[in-house]
Amino acid sequence: MSPAATRYDTMPYRRCGQNGLHLPVLSLGLWHNFGTHDDSAQAREMVLRSFDAGLNHFDLANNYGPPPGSAESTLGRILSQDLRNFRDELIISTKAGYRMWPGPYGEWGSRKYLLASLDQSLQRLGLDYVDIFYSHRPDPDTPLEETMGALISAVQSGKALYVGISNYDPKTTKRAAKILGSAGVPLLLHQPIYNLFDRWVEEEGLDEVLQDEGVGCISFSPLAQGLLAGRYNNGIAVDSRVGKAEGFLRPEHLTEEKMNQVRALAKIATSRGQSLAQMSIAWLLAKPVLTSVLIGASRWAQIEENLKAIDQTSFDSDELAAIDSACAFSG
Repeated sequence: MSPAATRYDTMPYRRCGQNGLHLPVLSLGLWHNFGTHDDSAQAREMVLRSFDAGLNHFDLANNYGPPPGSAESTLGRILSQDLRNFRDELIISTKAGYRMWPGPYGEWGSRKYLLASLDQSLQRLGLDYVDIFYSHRPDPDTPLEETMGALISAVQSGKALYVGISNYDPKTTKRAAKILGSAGVPLLLHQPIYNLFDRWVEEEGLDEVLQDEGVGCISFSPLAQGLLAGRYNNGIAVDSRVGKAEGFLRPEHLTEEKMNQVRALAKIATSRGQSLAQMSIAWLLAKPVLTSVLIGASRWAQIEENLKAIDQTSFDSDELAAIDSACAFSG
């Protein structure tokens, strides 16, 4: 099977801060639905059809699955079977920071853990290098210089082309950028949670730090794990992430107040000719700091629907005010 010849015709690409790498405005995250017990044919279809649509960035972490590591193995098989000849068109990212194996060196940010994890990730992916390697979370007990030093080593060894961080606060982000920059390894990307209901990026000033430091931003959980996709408007399905107690969203979060906010947002989306999911993604893409938005999916139809968000990413002041009011966000 050959990729679509038109794969770069409609997808916009944005530069990562002041760096040379460009990402599609939508990227595919493999956090869920790519594990051992998920449908491998569905996973393959999602990856290949995404690539056909110009979505050439696939984001992983060592612990994605379940079980941990299996999402990398799944993508590794797809790369080997279908995309081996197109490696230089792909952006593959992975991370290390959360628990992967027993003992004191199986998580967090030590040099031993990060570099050992990267070697394991490359083995599962069947690759010589990843395009982006992240520190998945800050480690309160390891000096930041050691964690960033491990990222520097990953680049210097040729096992990663660029490096990023995820879940770092603004102050630590600024320090990390300085340490990396002093070694000639720029901080490429920050990957924070960011959506209509979780705006800490702007509330705590991370967006200003990233723009000042020339760092890109790729948001995860743009649909609040399905809440902004209308997935729970009729209650909680047993096989949903909430029903299975996966991720950050819990049944107790689905209050009547929250659902009323979702319904109000859905009305605004309808007036724009968009679904709530499309508007939620478009709202993020309208932010100057955003390079790309990570979307997750369990089937291709969901990705296809989300891709329509890029058709309308501008908002007038009345729409933005209505959205803030619906979210009970005061600014």
